[in-house]
Amino acid sequence: MPDDADAMGPLHVAVGEDAYTGLIPQSILDGRREDVAARIERWRDIFGQEKPTWVAEDADGLAGFSGSGPARDNDVDLELELYALYVRASYYGTGLGYALFEQAVGDRACYLWVLAGNERAIRFYERQGFRLDGTEDEHDEGLHVRMVRAGT
Repeated sequence: MPDDADAMGPLHVAVGEDAYTGLIPQSILDGRREDVAARIERWRDIFGQEKPTWVAEDADGLAGFSGSGPARDNDVDLELELYALYVRASYYGTGLGYALFEQAVGDRACYLWVLAGNERAIRFYERQGFRLDGTEDEHDEGLHVRMVRAGT
């Protein structure tokens, strides 16, 4: 799967632009666009660790991805973290994001981090039973807030 990194790097940059334009500093998005090679290398590393990643593809190429795995936060009593869920803007509202979410998380207890102010994503996760837990973490691109969901 490391060969797939060549396609995942550009997709990751593109879906980031779709999701975050107007929400994070444009200079960060521009930097990501200028350094796609770094994203490709990051994906080679991810695939090399065999972390579960689900990818959606259409006739034009990759359309989205999701990934989950062991919880990385030690202050939450959950075993699963949703690391990523992104789809191209042209797929917003089509159910593709939900299908990728189902692959990565399903009905399991889980937590995730989302950019504060990303109302589209927050509403999506709320529909899946997630709630903000009040935990925040500041990053270069802005404030991230944690959402959690107990198992069903």
